[in-house]
Amino acid sequence: MEWAALVAAGLCEVIGVIALKRVTKYRNASSYLFLVVSLGASFSLLTVAMMHISMGTAYAIWTGIGAAGSTLLGMYMFGEPKEWKRVFFIGLILISVMGLKWMS
Repeated sequence: MEWAALVAAGLCEVIGVIALKRVTKYRNASSYLFLVVSLGASFSLLTVAMMHISMGTAYAIWTGIGAAGSTLLGMYMFGEPKEWKRVFFIGLILISVMGLKWMS
């Protein structure tokens, strides 16, 4: 349950970054609502996960999912550079996240 909450928190973090991008383009009430709901859900789910997973592990995995997911979506949705180096280092983030899960 706590690992599912942590993964969901990371995915909500990615959605929150998309919402942030939307706020920069469209400064309207629905964009801000989308931002508040997505980041609120992310922090709430992270809180649930941290009741059973150590703070350092939970935070590292949450930020890893957020960083990797946001970078990948930026490359594919917003036309950011798709250099092999970026993909390589995203892979390292994901391997590190898996390592933390394996060690916990």
